[in-house]
Amino acid sequence: MENSNHLFRFNLSMLHLPKSAKLRSFGVYLAGGLYAIGFWSIIDAAIYSKTVNASIVHVTFVDWIPFICSTLGMLIVNSIEKSNLFVDSNNSFSGSGGNTNAWAARVILFLGFALLAGGLAGSFMVFILKFLLKQYTFPTLGMGVSNIVCNACIMLSCITLWLSQNIEDEYSYNLAL
Repeated sequence: MENSNHLFRFNLSMLHLPKSAKLRSFGVYLAGGLYAIGFWSIIDAAIYSKTVNASIVHVTFVDWIPFICSTLGMLIVNSIEKSNLFVDSNNSFSGSGGNTNAWAARVILFLGFALLAGGLAGSFMVFILKFLLKQYTFPTLGMGVSNIVCNACIMLSCITLWLSQNIEDEYSYNLAL
C-alpha cells in the first residue's frame, strides 16, 4: 500500500455523485414519493379506524397533530434558500452593520426542524400513551404504527427535498440584481 496522507484507508473518490439535473429531479420525485407514502399511511389509519376497526379506539384529532406539525415543518424548511444560510460577515448576529438575513434564515430553519422533530416525537408519544400503555393488540396498535411511519416518511421526504433542491450544478449561475 502506498504511503499517503489520506484520512481514510480506501480512496472514496469513485463514489462521488455527479451534480446534475437528473439527480435533482430524482431527489424531488423521491421526496414526493416519501411524502405520499406518509400521507397515505395516516389516511389509511383514519379510514381503517372509522370503517373496519372493531375496538373502541379511533383516530382522532390528537393523532393528526403530529402530522400537521411535520407538514408545517417541511414547508418551512424547504422554503429556506441554502445561500441565505452561509453569509460571510463578522457582524451577522449583531444587527448593526451585518447581514441579519442570514440570522433570520437560521432561526426559521431551526424552527422548521423543531416542528419536524416535534411531529416525530409527538407520534411516538401518541403511540405510547394511546396504544402501548393500554395494551391494545396489533390491529388496533397498527394505527399508532401508521402514525409513526407517516411522520418518519415526512421527515425523510423533507431532508431529501432540501438536499436535492440545493444541489448546485457546475453550469448554474445566480443572477441577482
